Amino acid sequence: MIKTLFIILLCAILSACQPVDIQQVDIAAPAQKRSVLKVGTLYGPQIYLNSELGETGFDFEMAQRFADYLSLPLEMLPYTDRKALFKALKDNDIDIIAAGIAKTPNRSQQFKLGPTLYKVNQVLVYKEGTPEPKDIGTLSGEITVMANSSSVNTLTQLQKDYPELMWNQVSDKDNEELFALIAKGELNYTISDSNSLLINQRFLPELRAGMILEEKVEVVWLLPPKESDRLMSQLLAFWHKEKRAGTLEHLNEKYFGHVKRFDYVDTRAFIRAIDNILPEYRGMFEEYAGELDWRKLAAASYQESHWNPTARSPTGVRGMMMLTRPTATYVGVDNRLDAEQSIRGGAFYLKDMLDRLPESIADSQRVWFALAAYNIGLGHVEDARRLTESMGMDPSAWRDVKKVLPLLQQSKYYKQTRYGYARGSEAVHYVDSIRRYYDTLVWVDNQTKQMEMIEENDSIEVIAEEAPINTNVSAQQP
Repeated sequence: MIKTLFIILLCAILSACQPVDIQQVDIAAPAQKRSVLKVGTLYGPQIYLNSELGETGFDFEMAQRFADYLSLPLEMLPYTDRKALFKALKDNDIDIIAAGIAKTPNRSQQFKLGPTLYKVNQVLVYKEGTPEPKDIGTLSGEITVMANSSSVNTLTQLQKDYPELMWNQVSDKDNEELFALIAKGELNYTISDSNSLLINQRFLPELRAGMILEEKVEVVWLLPPKESDRLMSQLLAFWHKEKRAGTLEHLNEKYFGHVKRFDYVDTRAFIRAIDNILPEYRGMFEEYAGELDWRKLAAASYQESHWNPTARSPTGVRGMMMLTRPTATYVGVDNRLDAEQSIRGGAFYLKDMLDRLPESIADSQRVWFALAAYNIGLGHVEDARRLTESMGMDPSAWRDVKKVLPLLQQSKYYKQTRYGYARGSEAVHYVDSIRRYYDTLVWVDNQTKQMEMIEENDSIEVIAEEAPINTNVSAQQP
């Protein structure tokens, strides 16, 4: 009885802290014992990916934290079919769906919904160079969306105002495949959440965002409709703990904070440079990156010089990594216009910045601080960190420091610092650009490896088909 009252009180307290729209749970329901947390998911850059870098994604990181909170091992189970994913949850084959799923009335009736992770807009997507649609009612039959997706719900709601509106649903393609078909001009329109579109524009710059069809759609996790009351209570307690700790804000910044600024021309130029210029210098980036992911070093170099070894700036910086003369001397570079020397020197200097950062900065964020220091100097970054702390924010969290860096351009703030004025907004743009370039490099690398695996498997099948079959059978009996 006491335990039941305690759980009821806990849920009441948590709900009072933050409004959460969930179905009534049966506190008296028997607890379901688990030996592992099984999480169903979908593939996507912001949801779940498993590459040579390990498992990544907003939903993966939150799921891993939840599993740790429950003291259970995590088992991520990716699905390619949404219908099968939802069925698995209804059948209690999985414990949770964590897959960037939008809250819809239909899902609210079928499942228990967790608290809001973030919000997105549902937008129309079309190809760059084609006229931007102004009236959804004129696009009947030209829109293609995934079956069992929130896009279907959006269109169903719009159909009330546009009775003639029709669309195509496909169950054999995911969001990224539809994006690719739009970019190729093989489909006219699709619908996507705004975050997915922004992320995929780094790889497919031909994608354009059209009209907003639905605003501030909540993204949630789904739990089974039955036998999940205890898990829901645990999820609510976990969510409030992580929200207070700033985890949700940190992950939003990590996965979405740097993609909001999209430059079509720059993105296309970068993708061409990956094909035409990078192969000549890739080996150097790999050799001198050391423990740093070589693609971060390459992304920084592109931001600095667009991989031009003879790049020059009126401010006096030179070469692939745009080194100043004093910095070149410090890192042992004799000729700043020599590509290999510049890359070696830039890598050394970046690692030096990493080593000089305070230990309080987590490994996952150190490189962003180091890159900001590479751009405007470690002293100015430390000034921004001290200002961040004085404002009651976390000086070891990039999400907070990037808000403060632009203040170094205002006398009200820089007069409080040791090193004075700095173009902090440029440092933020610098780091965000490198993060976008890095994400694109990782995506291109993964796509290349997938194609190589497909070609290798095809070659093996061809060899097997062409291999002679020995049909000679001896008639002699032993």
